[in-house]
Amino acid sequence: MSVPVQSLHFADAREAEDLSAFLARLIHYDRAAAVRLQAGGAALAVFGRPPSFEVLAIRTARLSDRVELDATVSAGELLECIGGAEFTVPAPVTGPPWAGVLPPRGGWRELSGLPEVTAMRAAVAAAVTEFRTRDEQLPAAHRTRAERDRIGREIWSRTVGGTPLPLRAVHAAQSLGFLRPGVPVALLSTGGWLRLRTPFGSIAVRTNGLGGLSVIPTRTG
Repeated sequence: MSVPVQSLHFADAREAEDLSAFLARLIHYDRAAAVRLQAGGAALAVFGRPPSFEVLAIRTARLSDRVELDATVSAGELLECIGGAEFTVPAPVTGPPWAGVLPPRGGWRELSGLPEVTAMRAAVAAAVTEFRTRDEQLPAAHRTRAERDRIGREIWSRTVGGTPLPLRAVHAAQSLGFLRPGVPVALLSTGGWLRLRTPFGSIAVRTNGLGGLSVIPTRTG
């Protein structure tokens, strides 16, 4: 995959800080994380897949110039390159399978039925507590990965409010710092995709799944 530009300029320092925070959270879940970068104007979209959630996380950053870019790079190397308003695009890496299957750019329509942010955050907290309680109650002979996976699939596949959005998408949004108290959120749909959109980033999930769900609960905040 070619990289038509080698350097990018953020619109301001805050964009660099916010993107760095997002990359650091991805690396927290996967030290070898890769991200796909796409720019087709004065905005950069960064796609990542935190392995614990079976979703795609999307963070955008405003750029000072219009550029064309499409590359998959190491999240860790990208984070190291961001030291200010200007940064160099790292060398491309062989992308994981998910990097070739991204949500469409257009055609999204808003769905109704999404609960308030406070209610969604409470649902995540209750689900984490339920998982831990049920895990602790398992007899020693049944405390296997397969049994924990079964419990996790049951809990995190539950839908949110009157929507088809799985709870794991809300958990991912909160864990990545997207789902903050008082912020406006929306649920969008197109084709086989759902997208939870917030001012700080989006979580996209395919309705037929991305494969490989890990169910060990992560620390929320």
